[in-house]
Amino acid sequence: MIFSSRNLCIALSACASVASLVVACGSDSDSTFNDGNVNPQFSDGGGFNNDAQGTQDDLYKNDPLPKYCGPEAGSASTPPPVTGTEDCPDDKNKPGCYCDPTKDQGPHPCWTGLRKNRSLGQCKDGTTTCQQKSENTWQWGACEGEVLPDPNATNGPAACRCFTQGQWKITNLSPCVAGYQPTAGDPFTYTGVSTVDCSMDTCASMATTGYGCMTQSGPTAKPSTNWSTDTLTVDCAGTFTLKYRIKVGDFNNPQPGDCTLGEVELDPQYYPTPNVEMPWQVLKPWIGTDTACAKKWHDTPEGVSPGYGEMIVKGESVLCDEIDDGKGGDFVFNRIQYCPTSCNSNPSGAGCAACQASGQGTFK
Repeated sequence: MIFSSRNLCIALSACASVASLVVACGSDSDSTFNDGNVNPQFSDGGGFNNDAQGTQDDLYKNDPLPKYCGPEAGSASTPPPVTGTEDCPDDKNKPGCYCDPTKDQGPHPCWTGLRKNRSLGQCKDGTTTCQQKSENTWQWGACEGEVLPDPNATNGPAACRCFTQGQWKITNLSPCVAGYQPTAGDPFTYTGVSTVDCSMDTCASMATTGYGCMTQSGPTAKPSTNWSTDTLTVDCAGTFTLKYRIKVGDFNNPQPGDCTLGEVELDPQYYPTPNVEMPWQVLKPWIGTDTACAKKWHDTPEGVSPGYGEMIVKGESVLCDEIDDGKGGDFVFNRIQYCPTSCNSNPSGAGCAACQASGQGTFK
C-alpha cells in the first residue's frame, strides 16, 4: 500500500527517513511557464494630423489590439480612440509621420511594431522627438531604444506575448509506501496507494519492522488531511490547471507505459496579478489501488531511483495565449527524479546526494 505523506518530496527534493518512505533527488533546475504583461500600454502623447482621413476601423484593421480571454471576456468594450491614418496612427508616433511642433514638444514614446506585442515580454517603447524636415514639414524622428519581438521566437520573452513564464512550487512531494509482512521472511504484501498520514515521524516509529509505514491493513478511504501546500507565480494573468503525477520508471528515459503511483489534479483557477507569488490550491489527498505499481516502486534495487514526478500545466492567459503541449493537451513542463528509497534510512548512501524536502518547476 502506498501513502503520499504530508512530508512529500518533489523532483527537486527529497526526504530522509526510514525504509519505504520515498524521497526525491535535489536539483537546481526549475520548471516554468511563459508570456508577459496583461495590459499593453498605449501612448497618450503625440500630435494629431487633422487632415488625415480614415475611420476607427481602418486604424485597427491590419493591426488590431490583443484579444482578451479574461473573466470579463465578451463584455462590451471600445478600443482606445486613435486618429491619424493606418500607416501613421497617432498612438505610435512612428518615424517619418506627421507631428505638430506646437503640441509635441519634448520626447514622446514611439512604437513601430504590432499593437499585440507592445509592452509585452522584452518589448518596450522607444522615444522620439518632433523634428523639422522642411520649411513647413515636421516629422517624428527615429524611435530610439525601442525593443521589438525576435522574429524567430515563438515563445518566451523574446516573442513578446503575454505569457512567458510561470513557476509552481510544491512544499512536500514524497509518497510513502505502506503494506505489511505477516510473518518474518514472508513476501511483503501491497494493498493500495493513499495519502494516509504517513509522515517521516510516523515511519520512523515503525522502523523496527524493516519497512516504513507498515500496517496490518491498508487504508480504505482518503485521509482527511491535505497532501501539500504550494504557490504559483506567472508573468501574465490567466486561468491555469496544474497536476502532479508520480510514476515508476527511468527518469532519464520515461516511457508511455510507466505505471502511475499516484496523481493529484487541481481545479482550473484564475491567477489575477502577474509576477506575484500567491498561495495556490492545496494538493489534496489521494488513494490508489495499483498494487503492482506499488510493488515495482518498493522493489527497486538499493541505490537506484524508483521513479519520477511530473509537473503538468494547461491553461490560457488573459490575452488568449494557450499554455499546453502545442497540440491542445497537457504540458509536462518538469520531471523530478526521486531518490532511492534506501536514502530514507541511509541519507549518505549511493544516489542520495542533494536530496531535500521540497521542489519547484518552471514552465515556458
